Amino acid sequence: MTQEEDPKVAAADEDVVDNGAENEEAEGGEDLGADGSAPAAAAAKKKKKKKKKKKKTASGHTKGTPTQKAEGRMLTEGSFTDYYVTHGQTEPPSIPVVNLFRGDEETTTSSVPPFPVGEIQPHPLESNSHRISSEELRHNERLEANLYDKLRHASEVHRQVRHYAQSFIKPGIKLVDMCERLEETNRKLVQEHGLERGIGFPTGCSINHVAAHYTPNVGDDTVLQYDDVMKVDFGTQIDGRIIDCAWTVAFNPKYDMLLEAVKEATNAGIKAAGIDVRLCDVGESVEEVMESYEVELDGKTYPVKCIRNLNGHSIGPYQIHAGKSVPIVKCDDQTKMEEGEIFAIETFGTTGRGYIVEDLECSHYMKNFNAPHVPLRLPRSKKLLGHINKTFGTLAFCRRWLEREDGGSFTVNGNKGKQEKYMGALKNLCDVGIVQAYPPLVDVKGSYTAQYEHTLVLRPTCKEILSRGDDF
Repeated sequence: MTQEEDPKVAAADEDVVDNGAENEEAEGGEDLGADGSAPAAAAAKKKKKKKKKKKKTASGHTKGTPTQKAEGRMLTEGSFTDYYVTHGQTEPPSIPVVNLFRGDEETTTSSVPPFPVGEIQPHPLESNSHRISSEELRHNERLEANLYDKLRHASEVHRQVRHYAQSFIKPGIKLVDMCERLEETNRKLVQEHGLERGIGFPTGCSINHVAAHYTPNVGDDTVLQYDDVMKVDFGTQIDGRIIDCAWTVAFNPKYDMLLEAVKEATNAGIKAAGIDVRLCDVGESVEEVMESYEVELDGKTYPVKCIRNLNGHSIGPYQIHAGKSVPIVKCDDQTKMEEGEIFAIETFGTTGRGYIVEDLECSHYMKNFNAPHVPLRLPRSKKLLGHINKTFGTLAFCRRWLEREDGGSFTVNGNKGKQEKYMGALKNLCDVGIVQAYPPLVDVKGSYTAQYEHTLVLRPTCKEILSRGDDF
């Protein structure tokens, strides 16, 4: 993930010597005592050390060396939570990522590095073997440079935010504090600006048998425990281009095989994905890997099962679920992936029954992408819908954001966006089909679930795993 050092910057980073100190030492060497030693005053004088200028990135920000080794279970060995200091980011991170990198469309004479490219993998299938070396397809990619810049920009924000989060997610933290700290960093690094740039969807922090769609509502004081298994799922968006990426946090090593099963199954799904690949083939690849694992918990062995009614999905502009579902079990879906599409490849494993249902108090909501035009009679419903339209559009939101002073976006609402007594209006918008509620998705109580997810784009020549980092 690190960038090569700019030669001009390196040349400017030579050691600076205090010439005055050298002159003093030279003069002191001429005036020796009777025994050939320097005078006492000169001997007591401390030798001045050479001073080094701190290295700076081409963007003018001071570079650092990562020192905080990641301690989370199943994070890649050698990963550092403060890796971003090598790009000139502060610790904790506070500089908008756009100030550290440039887009590929910007002048190539700039010494500022471009947004980091994700992991590159070839498309599977013999029919795609020509793609990696096709000059025509490379030309087609150059026409999409602006899109790739947005996706890579959002991806780098996600990487920096999640690495920072990995440094403070520890047993004893309140989930609401964790989410707010993560989201504030997300807003800062993406330089939140309403629908133009911001958070892609609420921070999921589903625990144990809860697989997805849980974030604490106001007043929820749930605390993360040592024996919990938590899925951290959040998004970042630039001009509606959403990066959806998730990993599982656990502290007790007894869950390692569960986490490894899901992580490797996600990687298998990523490897299988590509242009003209059938969705059923991706699901079969995931299931084969996932269900080859088992985990022993408190003396009992559990097979790791795929949660068969949870899927990956295609992603469109301002549309987190754009129509295609990527199964994680073998099925009959003959639908093919197509060139240019963006997918979130996510897998869920469980020690439970392998099937989820909706349960518990709802926190996640989203305006339907193709919401019907329905006359609203309640003034509060009209007011809330107006707020949703200008603040979130068709991006997901949560109740906790509605109750912020800025109502979810300071750029849009200032400190006058807080929604009061909105639950009746929110229910009305759901009842008429304008807004969809997304309650938590749970397996059987007492089970443990895990999730890993990456976003990739099917470029004409290759697939780029945009959200890949040195952590997972």
